[in-house]
Amino acid sequence: MPILHGLRSWIANRFVSAWWMLAMIPIGHQSGVATMPSFQAAQPGYVYEFPRDHGSHDAFVLEWWYVTGHVFTADHRRFGYELTFFRRAVGDERVWQHPSRWAIRQVYLAHAALTDAETGTFRYDEKLSRAALGKAGAESGRLETWIDNWFLRASRPDHGEWQLSASADDWAIDFTLRPLKSPVIHGPQGISLKGQNGEASHYYSITRLQTTGHVRLGDDRLSVKGESWMDHEFGAGTLSRDLVGWDWFSVQFENRYELMVYWLRRADGTFDAASSGTLVFPDGTARNVPRDAMRLTVLDTWMSPHSGARYPIRWRLEILPFALQIEVTPVLVEQELRTSRSTQVTYWEGAVDIQGTMNGDSVRGRGYVELTGYAEPLQFLP
Repeated sequence: MPILHGLRSWIANRFVSAWWMLAMIPIGHQSGVATMPSFQAAQPGYVYEFPRDHGSHDAFVLEWWYVTGHVFTADHRRFGYELTFFRRAVGDERVWQHPSRWAIRQVYLAHAALTDAETGTFRYDEKLSRAALGKAGAESGRLETWIDNWFLRASRPDHGEWQLSASADDWAIDFTLRPLKSPVIHGPQGISLKGQNGEASHYYSITRLQTTGHVRLGDDRLSVKGESWMDHEFGAGTLSRDLVGWDWFSVQFENRYELMVYWLRRADGTFDAASSGTLVFPDGTARNVPRDAMRLTVLDTWMSPHSGARYPIRWRLEILPFALQIEVTPVLVEQELRTSRSTQVTYWEGAVDIQGTMNGDSVRGRGYVELTGYAEPLQFLP
């Protein structure tokens, strides 16, 4: 989700070796040999253009689209949801030289999760596919990414309305999203730093989207409405090698402010100086928040009975320049994803509630938190 650089890179590379064997089988039509691209790194001064930048950026090795939200039925039953698509280019020249249409030049993965606050149930599913014969992909120049029947796409040429859908055996989500704010660029000079040695990405968010649609639970199809948040990030997919994970927060306040904060975590538990955030004002303008203007205090922890990982699970978050102090509490404690069927990565990502003060006034809100590197340190590849 959000800043999943090392995780996404590691996930994708775990499968390239297995899929390479399949890619070498000359199945079907033999087309011309492609030239392996020279992948770019995120550099200061990148000029964003929308809706173009909602689409795929194949000049960068790693990219993902990440949507979270909170929706409610008419009788106030609450759900949190997540749907993430990510693309990883294969950095192996043999793949690009192989003529088969089955050659695996792009790997696509997706995670979907649903938090049912009423029953205290957390559900999730995952997908993994190659970009071949239409099984998975992402379009350039417009928002459209998919794996099988899971998708996120613009349903109007002006990108004023999007469609999102994912389904598992016993649950599904199917939503229409309408952006209520313009994209917000994170980080100075158009880059979001992820380390001290030039590691960075291009990263923007649409921090508030009106959301309507349906949640399916078994045979029940529930009409819901609420609000969502979308992140889109692309770059080289690297973090500093002294980092083991991160704690990422997104918050939608009832007063129409939004906040994104990520804390890059070292092995000793301290946070790297590249950690930062963005505060978005009701009119859509935004301010960068550097590491020295933020504080994070862990108020409680939880040990997963499944993985044995101990996660921070309640926090006090302070943004000093805006006299913002909030307490962040999970809707459910158990919102851990253990992706053993595909990615074999375990992390915590879930819906949270917010309360606190901003400039002396009470504030409330909802958000999402992602915690990585607690079950095991992330393994980063060059």
